[in-house]
Amino acid sequence: MPRRPQGAIPLLDLDPSRSMPLHRQLSQALREAIIEGRLAPGARLPSTRSLADDLDVSRSTVVSAFEQLVAEGVLVSRSGSGTTVADDLPLVRSPRDLRPHPGTTDGAVGSDDSGPRPFRPGIPAVGEFRRGPFGRVLRRVWREMNDAPLCLSDPMGDPELRIAIAHHLRASRQVRCSPDDVLITAGAQEALSIAIEITTASNDQVWVEHPGYIGARRAIERRGATPVPVRVDDRGLDVEEGARRWPDAVAAYVTPSHQFPTGCVLALPRRLRLLEWAADTDGWIIEDDYDSEFRLDGRPLPSLQGLDERGRVIYVGTFSKSLAPALRIGYLLTPPGLREAALRRHRALTGGGSPWLQRSVAHFLDEGHFGRHIRRTRTLYRQRRDALCTAFDDDSPEAPRIRLPTGAMHAVLDLPPAVDAEIISRRARERRIETIPLEFFAIPPDPSPGPALVLGFAGYEPPEIRSAAAVLRGLIEGYRRDTHHKRAAPKADFTAPP
Repeated sequence: MPRRPQGAIPLLDLDPSRSMPLHRQLSQALREAIIEGRLAPGARLPSTRSLADDLDVSRSTVVSAFEQLVAEGVLVSRSGSGTTVADDLPLVRSPRDLRPHPGTTDGAVGSDDSGPRPFRPGIPAVGEFRRGPFGRVLRRVWREMNDAPLCLSDPMGDPELRIAIAHHLRASRQVRCSPDDVLITAGAQEALSIAIEITTASNDQVWVEHPGYIGARRAIERRGATPVPVRVDDRGLDVEEGARRWPDAVAAYVTPSHQFPTGCVLALPRRLRLLEWAADTDGWIIEDDYDSEFRLDGRPLPSLQGLDERGRVIYVGTFSKSLAPALRIGYLLTPPGLREAALRRHRALTGGGSPWLQRSVAHFLDEGHFGRHIRRTRTLYRQRRDALCTAFDDDSPEAPRIRLPTGAMHAVLDLPPAVDAEIISRRARERRIETIPLEFFAIPPDPSPGPALVLGFAGYEPPEIRSAAAVLRGLIEGYRRDTHHKRAAPKADFTAPP
């Protein structure tokens, strides 16, 4: 069976049955955790002896993995201070210098003890949730459940939460489902991993959006399948390109309601064409609906799954963005024929979650608190989006421009053509501002999406947004000014005597 640590390092799966040696599995898993932001720059790792005990492997296995990562510059080992993640990751060096495939998540690029800083994507307005009625619901449910909160839950998830989610999705997302279709998972990433496991086999091709969510690509690669890039434009995934370039693909991963990271919406004709492709090829569509509640202009769009009449769409949702990431509650909706396979894989991964938290979220939905929270937060996010757009409102042809986001978590800032996004991101980080270059989400050797930065705005107050935007604009202008002076400098006269 895969071996997992119980300590501070998350989601390390070592499988002795694989042909890859355990020390290489460990170094690869740690490298991915660091690149994806699950281990922050400067974070202290457990001792080799402690980690070996947690993983039930020999200490020499851990020592070999650490030595490899120290040699790569990913880890730093100091006598008397232990081993830590290098401080200058991941954006000080090119991502491609550190791994064979680019990768990150829509979450943290790095962190410190002061908490998230503008413009780190994927950070919701947790304070608005914390100040709401959820604490009262938690206390009441704890009293009502007696000893049940300390016992393992139904592996499908709390029955009341499954009923509440099915009702919510039918009403708000036009999803076709019953409570029997809902599987509660430990966050959206587990739901996504399960969806990939039950629809693909080793060496299968899976369409992914280009640029797109790197967590999905990582899950596909861990399965042994191959993520193949399909271009995204202002109308979403180009289905015709996918069918032409990758006709043998068995599945497609999409974020149709709010494409990550560009923010576009998959147009209805392409939705219908994607469903037609899945039906004609017996393929599967994995719909990641990660932040659909927060559409800022107009009502939330109907789900792709709601249009599916042939049972080809697997639906992934989460409360991490709408409530709080630490809840670790996601959900997966599968067609009936995949339900048992999904449950078996879920049991192998986590086997169930906290009955107390799940029942509390069920009451939070049933009693109308969730709807009120979404309405309040949507208004708040609209104000923060507008603050970001105003901060970059400039008619100059050389000014950076915000793509007006319809969703509420992040936006894309297009830079002037001659500006290097990675250099700007690195300089911004030195000033405690976190951004991610859009090219970070691309799949080489396909063309880069152009110089742009992904800016999260949901978790930050308007004054923070305006202040950080002013610094970022100054960095961009300074870069343009410096490169202009370099181009304008006279060439040296190499024919003149010294």
